[in-house]
Amino acid sequence: MIEARNISKKFKQQTAVDAISFTVNESENFVLLGTSGCGKTTTLKMINRLIEPTDGEIFINQKNIRDENAETLRRSIGYALQNTGLFPHYTVAENIAVVPKLFKWSKEKIRSRVEELMSKLHLSKEYYNTYPNELSGGQQQRVGLARALAADAAILLMDEPFGALDPITRTHVRNDFKNLEEFKKKTIVLVTHDVQEAFDLADRICLMDKGKIIQVGTPATLLFKPANEFVQQFFNEQRLQLEYKSVTLKMIWNFLNDGVDDKSLLKEITSGKNIWQVLENFSLNDEAMLVRNNGVTKKINYASLMKAFNDYKRAN
Repeated sequence: MIEARNISKKFKQQTAVDAISFTVNESENFVLLGTSGCGKTTTLKMINRLIEPTDGEIFINQKNIRDENAETLRRSIGYALQNTGLFPHYTVAENIAVVPKLFKWSKEKIRSRVEELMSKLHLSKEYYNTYPNELSGGQQQRVGLARALAADAAILLMDEPFGALDPITRTHVRNDFKNLEEFKKKTIVLVTHDVQEAFDLADRICLMDKGKIIQVGTPATLLFKPANEFVQQFFNEQRLQLEYKSVTLKMIWNFLNDGVDDKSLLKEITSGKNIWQVLENFSLNDEAMLVRNNGVTKKINYASLMKAFNDYKRAN
């Protein structure tokens, strides 16, 4: 869906992005991760030409974005910001409808889409004619997400979209967004410096430092097969929790005990759950659950889960 070829950006004598290349697959959640000043936001803005590359080329659906009118390109790509960027003199409904109006959708279609997104993002109908300054930070962020999704663009760019929220609100808004059907079918490029957020949302992570890409891979790849010491050190502080979140039951399936002697009264979970999600379901160490994978069922408890997880780590 998106391909960057040796793109660079220089501001006077400062190189913000230094000859990087990457691809983003269709319907993939691709996270640009790194410390402040590493070039991730500059990289994101080059995708919709808010910033023009000094060198290199970017292709969307195999078409060079330089060959397209910049304004037309931006209308075709959803964009969500940390500070929402809502128009203060527009109501909630008017803010969400900005891009559909530019595309000259009918009033009926616009209203239907606005109401649909407000419902999905848990914004009550009473806020339809409310202005941004009358909303909480979390509600404003939900409106910003709805506006980015309104025209149903195939690509969504997100620049620290949850960064301005307090931790509890941030988690709620992020989870609501993650559960949207739009999140699962769109091609998303998301910028964050929050490691937990990256591991929670990413199919693949692009770890950057000083304008360069250090490693691209799944969360599990970056944890268990780091390209160098920088990658290893970057995740050390939160390593165990990140490992729990990046390893699924499907990944440790071969390390789980075979056979189920009694299936009665046991909760069943899918093999797509990660270790962290499974641990949240255990209330006692001796509690057991059933896991189903490709038609095969296994029984796990805390001890067998931890043994399989540690065996997987040693094997990787």
